[in-house]
Amino acid sequence: MKYNPQIHHRRSIRLKGYDYTQPGAYFITFCTYQRRHIFGEVVEGKMILNEAGRIARVEWFKTAELRPYVKLYEDEFVIMPNHGHGIIWIVGAPRRGAPTAEQFGKPVKGSIPTIVRAYKSAVTYKINASQNMHGAVIWQKNYYEHVIRTDRALNNIRRYIVNNPLRWRLDRDNAQNIRRLSQPQEVEEYVKDAEEMVLGGKINIQ
Repeated sequence: MKYNPQIHHRRSIRLKGYDYTQPGAYFITFCTYQRRHIFGEVVEGKMILNEAGRIARVEWFKTAELRPYVKLYEDEFVIMPNHGHGIIWIVGAPRRGAPTAEQFGKPVKGSIPTIVRAYKSAVTYKINASQNMHGAVIWQKNYYEHVIRTDRALNNIRRYIVNNPLRWRLDRDNAQNIRRLSQPQEVEEYVKDAEEMVLGGKINIQ
């Protein structure tokens, strides 16, 4: 079935019943509202961040400063003109007696959805404040996540993140895209397309 925003806008992207507070590595992709280029530009294969882009980067790594159970690494994060990719590591034992499965309106402290939600909120607040705006929408509501289960997948995803600026010429949202692709409708569709472009084929995330 083709994507229909009236039908699918509430669809969950998470594994049903999965404990997103448990230790492990999680590959995250988030995109800007309406695919707008607000974080800077790619010049000769390098991402040049503007003020908004620098805010998005600083707030990502501040996540680990505020949460001792989170680890983040420089070579596992990239901000692009209208999206970002990163790996979040949750370390330490799960909290006993605490709920682990999110329900609508009931976020779970320390879970991946809660961490990503807090990050996006902080970036939105800081960008609005820096540009003397109020209530400007920065992000798409959803985001993409993948539980990294093997060393092979981890290495492939790290390589994909590091090489993202070099492969901007193949991105749907680059006006000079040599493939002239139509824009995706959802984060999941965007990531699927990106996976097909990595290293001339699919990125292996299994």
